[in-house]
Amino acid sequence: MLYPYEEGRVVAGTLSRISAIIQAKINRLLNRAEDPRETLDLSYEKQLESLQKVRRSVADVATAKKRIELQAQQLQQQADKLQQQAKQALALGNEDLAREALTRRAALGEQLKDLESQHEQVSEQQERLVQTSQRLQSEVEQFRTRKETLKASYTAAEAQTQVGEAITGISKSLGAAGGAMQRAQDKIAEMQARAGAMDELLSSGALTDLSQPVDDIQAQLDKISSTSKVEDEMAALRAELAAESPAAALQPGADEPGGANP
Repeated sequence: MLYPYEEGRVVAGTLSRISAIIQAKINRLLNRAEDPRETLDLSYEKQLESLQKVRRSVADVATAKKRIELQAQQLQQQADKLQQQAKQALALGNEDLAREALTRRAALGEQLKDLESQHEQVSEQQERLVQTSQRLQSEVEQFRTRKETLKASYTAAEAQTQVGEAITGISKSLGAAGGAMQRAQDKIAEMQARAGAMDELLSSGALTDLSQPVDDIQAQLDKISSTSKVEDEMAALRAELAAESPAAALQPGADEPGGANP
């Protein structure tokens, strides 16, 4: 009997194992479905997006730097104008007005110093961003070269694998075809052997050739005719042997042409 906390641990362990199994199966399916070439292209596109963001940042900083420069030019023009106004007021004997103009000019000078400090900071930031952009540009170009090389290697390996699978399929087909050819040859040999046996049986008379039907009487007549021919040949051979025997050679008149017996 399990206590409640023990049952909880068993359930938790079972769920953990099931989760691990499901995750493993999902990873295996993803690995099968993943095309490295598409993954490389996607990574390259993301790098291009990041590089584009850096370039936009460089452009934004350059714009801000230009805006500071324009603002500084305007303040400098105002300061120069106040300097001229102070001279004119002093020339006219109005020292208070001249002092006011110089006071305002001094305030503009403080603003110009602040703008100059901001300009230096923005310039440094722009320089760093430009260097970062150049470095990223070089890395992206290198990645693109490696990407295309890997894609070509993967395509070649994939083609080689497909060729190997095709060759394996052809080999299996040839093996099956070879077996079929061997069975066909065996069957042809068997049929030829049966045909030869049938011919021998027909020749010996054990079987009747239905294409040339012969009745029993005709068969006996053919046998008698064959036996008569054999006997005739035997008689002819006996006559030849008798003519060639020594006794025939000693008979008178045997050597004379046209000789007759007494």
